[in-house]
Amino acid sequence: MGHKNEVLQTAWEGREGPIVFSTVDERGVPNAIYCNWARLLEDGRFLVADNYFHKTRENILKGSPGSVLFFTTERKSYQAKGKIEYQTAGPLYEEMRQWVDPQRPRVAAAVLQVDELYRGAEKLL
Repeated sequence: MGHKNEVLQTAWEGREGPIVFSTVDERGVPNAIYCNWARLLEDGRFLVADNYFHKTRENILKGSPGSVLFFTTERKSYQAKGKIEYQTAGPLYEEMRQWVDPQRPRVAAAVLQVDELYRGAEKLL
């Protein structure tokens, strides 16, 4: 787990632009959004702020797994896949409220547990 976190942390520090956050509905139809309000937590999970989720929120609340895709300044893509927890209270929710612009709704914190990690087509985890 430690090595995965090091690889992911290094890649995250070199990211460029927004992330793409994806979920699926109960029929398996994908939904992807751009998001500027995301962080990689020390334990290797992603915290994504729900500011304007609609379909994404519905999908998460129905148990959708998800993915976070981002690019680095070296033009390498990283994709993390896993389960999502949706938090409207608690420490991670409060942390998100601290770093997201208060002009944004800051509805909830979507926390993605990284079960699979890819660099391009190469599976790292």
